[in-house]
Amino acid sequence: MTDQSEQVEEQKADPHQHTRRDAETQMALGAFVSFISIFVLIMAMVMGGAATVMGGKLATLGILLFATTTVFTLVTLPVEFDASRRALLTLQQGGYMTPDELAGARKVLNAAAMTYVAAFITSLLTLLYWAMRLGLLGGRSDD
Repeated sequence: MTDQSEQVEEQKADPHQHTRRDAETQMALGAFVSFISIFVLIMAMVMGGAATVMGGKLATLGILLFATTTVFTLVTLPVEFDASRRALLTLQQGGYMTPDELAGARKVLNAAAMTYVAAFITSLLTLLYWAMRLGLLGGRSDD
């Protein structure tokens, strides 16, 4: 019972603590899956890629693992754009900046959000690279 009451008190003290912990866990899990996927993809290449049975299975597993990180970066996009929007709104409504400073803050926050777009594009292109490199996508024609 004390654990539950401690959690309630902790959440009252900082209502966003649970959300932060969830985000940190998701980020750690994403980094772990990304690391494992690269390891599996390299092992698939060493085993001959899609040209061999074992290499093909490893290649498929590696692509699926890496695809989860790509989906994670895609799902993160609206969250990051909303965070930038809310930050700008807070700065504006709180009167923390002059109109000129707000224009600069808007540019910086938009640039920060665009880094997540770049991360998604990079992840997608890397996924396509590995799929082609391992023979799972765009294979040769024997015609």
